Amino acid sequence: MKKSNLEEAKRWFIHATDEFNDACELKDRGRLYLALFHFQQSAENALKAYLYKITSSEESFFTHSIYELLEMLGAQDIDFKKIENASKLDKYYILTRYPNGLPGGVPSRFFKDPKETEEAMQLAKMVIELVREKLGVGDV
Repeated sequence: MKKSNLEEAKRWFIHATDEFNDACELKDRGRLYLALFHFQQSAENALKAYLYKITSSEESFFTHSIYELLEMLGAQDIDFKKIENASKLDKYYILTRYPNGLPGGVPSRFFKDPKETEEAMQLAKMVIELVREKLGVGDV
């Protein structure tokens, strides 16, 4: 049986918040490149959670770009335009995972700036909190 849009949205949102919490733990352990990737993933999954609530078309879900997701959502709800700087997280989708994403570099050794990781955490948190409000869910 197919889940309702809201049930599917909540499922994606739970995963997004779990991934955010995992990213925070990775940050605390000094695994910054992994934390950066998972902050990006948590924001992406949160935005997709809201898309599940408002649309039945799964075509929107074929992107991994926070910029594109925010563009889609911002066209329908101005509140998503207010967090468009979260699209900065897109740079962590590939660069943190593949050595050939950083010619001559190794992601696990390249991403060492705690301030950069803190900023990514705040951007992801901003996305998650807006989606939490839009979905009308408390702590999951």
